Amino acid sequence: MRKNMQTQQINTENPYKIIVVDDEGGIVDSLSIFLKRSGYSFTGVTDPVEAIEKVRNEHFDLMVLDFIMTPIHGDEVVEEIRKFNKDLYILLLTGHKDLAPPLETIRRLEIQGYCEKSDKFDQLLLLIESGIKSIKQMKEISKINDELEKAYLESVETLRYTVEVKDTYTRGHSDRVSEYSVLLGKKLGVKQSEINTLKVGGLFHDIGKIGVPDNILLKETKLSESEYSEIKNHPSIGAHILSNATIFKDIIPIVKHHHERYDGNGYPSRLKGEEIPYLARITSIADSFDAMSSRRTYRDSLPLEKVKEELRNGAGKQFDPKMIEVFMDILENDYEEIKAIQEKYK
Repeated sequence: MRKNMQTQQINTENPYKIIVVDDEGGIVDSLSIFLKRSGYSFTGVTDPVEAIEKVRNEHFDLMVLDFIMTPIHGDEVVEEIRKFNKDLYILLLTGHKDLAPPLETIRRLEIQGYCEKSDKFDQLLLLIESGIKSIKQMKEISKINDELEKAYLESVETLRYTVEVKDTYTRGHSDRVSEYSVLLGKKLGVKQSEINTLKVGGLFHDIGKIGVPDNILLKETKLSESEYSEIKNHPSIGAHILSNATIFKDIIPIVKHHHERYDGNGYPSRLKGEEIPYLARITSIADSFDAMSSRRTYRDSLPLEKVKEELRNGAGKQFDPKMIEVFMDILENDYEEIKAIQEKYK
């Protein structure tokens, strides 16, 4: 009885792994010879359902997939694979061009190419070679992106250190604001890319304090009106500091507008309601909550019930009322998450 899967050959010189899926054993055998001869690591599967699980549990760079198969067709195989793997490069095989799926389906499922079956496999081998080159390029791009991300994070830490040296309160405060913002953002259903923006934006929301004189920033008594005006410049200063680096462009709205008020009486731009950037409205709540619930040089932290009262009173005035409703739910039902953040950054 024929086995559903060919034995895999590992080629140490060629790191690319190809899986061929066709319910005709002869096609799998023939492609095995051609691909192994070309130096590729090869796995052949005759059962399309088994192939889905194989891709789920192992890494492959490229799939050669027959379209008309039993018990399911190639497009159904791709439909399942794309639910958990968006990166696999897929080439579809058809017995005849008239049997190929519609172009709309090929685009929707992100199938990179297709060709008709042939005894010589010349066209298919050319498509495989082209696919491997594309995969190699994508890996290089991914590597470059990883290096850029590392450089970005290093820049973040350098700037953060600069602020922390100037104002030791900022470190714990910014870390907590970052995590409270992420917590609220997730409860609001913010997408992952914006969660990352909230995280970094929280860390940097007070970066503009670099430009505030020490005698004002570190003053332990009540600020005069002119001194308070100086403090109110820090969002604009922070936005200006970050404006020359494109890697910070997404967090600038948070840095610049986290002190706007929902009623339009905030600063620096007196934005009102939904004019205030969405993520800045989230950070505003996190920032105010931490300011009230943390000990400062000139006062102790406020009791939790007093903090809740202040937040409720600020709904529709200082804060987005819908966001406050969600944050209050966190304080009522998920306060252990708040406590964990406070313990982490004492």
